[in-house]
Amino acid sequence: METRRTWLAAAAAAQAVAASVELVAQVPSYGLSVIGPLLAAHRLSARVTAVLGAVAVTVALLGASPAGPSASGVALNVAAVSLWAVLTAHTRARAERALDDVTRLAVTAQEALARPLPDRVGHVDLAAHTRSCDPYALLGGDVHDAVLTSAGPRLLLADVKGHGAQAIRVSAAVLAAFRRAAATEPDPVRLAHTLDELLRPELGPEDFVTLLLADFHPGEVRLVNCGHPAPLRVGRRLCPLAPPRPSPPLGLGPVPRLQRVHLSAGQRLLLHTDGLTDARDGDRAPFRLDVPQVHAALAEPALLDALEHLTDLVARHTGGAPLGDDLTIVLAQPTRTPAATAPEQGPGSRPRPTRPSA
Repeated sequence: METRRTWLAAAAAAQAVAASVELVAQVPSYGLSVIGPLLAAHRLSARVTAVLGAVAVTVALLGASPAGPSASGVALNVAAVSLWAVLTAHTRARAERALDDVTRLAVTAQEALARPLPDRVGHVDLAAHTRSCDPYALLGGDVHDAVLTSAGPRLLLADVKGHGAQAIRVSAAVLAAFRRAAATEPDPVRLAHTLDELLRPELGPEDFVTLLLADFHPGEVRLVNCGHPAPLRVGRRLCPLAPPRPSPPLGLGPVPRLQRVHLSAGQRLLLHTDGLTDARDGDRAPFRLDVPQVHAALAEPALLDALEHLTDLVARHTGGAPLGDDLTIVLAQPTRTPAATAPEQGPGSRPRPTRPSA
């Protein structure tokens, strides 16, 4: 709105200057008289452009010199240019409306896919920060979601090869596959295999998806890591939880294995994509997690405050420069030991389906 008002003021001022030159100063300047409608055609409506065009024609008629070209010829030339400006404004306005409609549809589709994490799933509090390196994409190469299974909360964090809008198709496939299988598959290792099979038709020969699954149980978290950056346990110190035997990402022959890690109610789990550690300063130095400032930020009492302080550290490290990769950070903290947890499903048992948390 402010831009349109600015353009209207500029076009009106230019038209006033043209009228002053031709009528008051008696200096014929027929090309200057059409500057108002030409400026209006770039940002204003066809109606406003037509009004300024009519003013330009009037100024041309009134300012025509008896010694110069005929008044009708001058007015005809100014009218032709003004008409072209009106048609340009009309075409531009239609294109802008169409673009707005497509943009709204794209945003709605991305919001439906990239729904925000809830504040709590089961007995685990959650907070997430995600930023696409493409300013026009809500969903990029980073994917996260959470469901409540019969055994407890389950968290997904994945990173598709590529970033921004080019990775949206595969990212959407990752979310669809996870939401299809995550709530009914009790074994996270089998779930990783299932996701790999479901995604295989969507991946090219050189495509891959790094994957981190976190199942929260009383007093521990069970991790399955396929080529993803290791999460950190936040307690009295920061403890990287690298898998004992690394696995390739999905699409490259993953060999997922279960990793059981103690996680008490007073500790937190930091999950992130490589957009965090790949954030660079002016000297191309990566962002480091093993520093006291990061530990202090992650130890803030409120999860959202901890994330805000961490992202502030990243912004200071990069000097506010745009990120070169998508960034997702998730903090998870058990709030209490569940009073009653459904028995874990064995390999031969039939899992009880539950609805994913929204």
